[in-house]
Amino acid sequence: MLRIDCPFCGLRNHHEFTYLEDGSVTMPDLSDAGEKAWYEAVFLRENPRGTHIEDWHHTQGCRMVVRVKRDTATHKILSVEPAHPDYKKTHSSKIGPRRTAAVRKSGKAGAS
Repeated sequence: MLRIDCPFCGLRNHHEFTYLEDGSVTMPDLSDAGEKAWYEAVFLRENPRGTHIEDWHHTQGCRMVVRVKRDTATHKILSVEPAHPDYKKTHSSKIGPRRTAAVRKSGKAGAS
């Protein structure tokens, strides 16, 4: 079982999330891309062994999309961050509520 440390909600079971897509793929521009470019972007994907970037939607939690860097061989999660780059820039000090490691271990939240 994967445990994803959501930047907004804290450590959660992967069953709360829905896998969206390969986070390393850049989709073609809508205004001038042809059918071949879209075919290649959607259907011709690599299946790498090792470090990979994925986008996950926290459907049973904050409903934010997070970008997860994960080792596909071991399933170890290396990092989790908000997927939208502008959100990271403008809200980096407001991301929360985050529970501390001590609260996660004890399961008790103190008065804030």
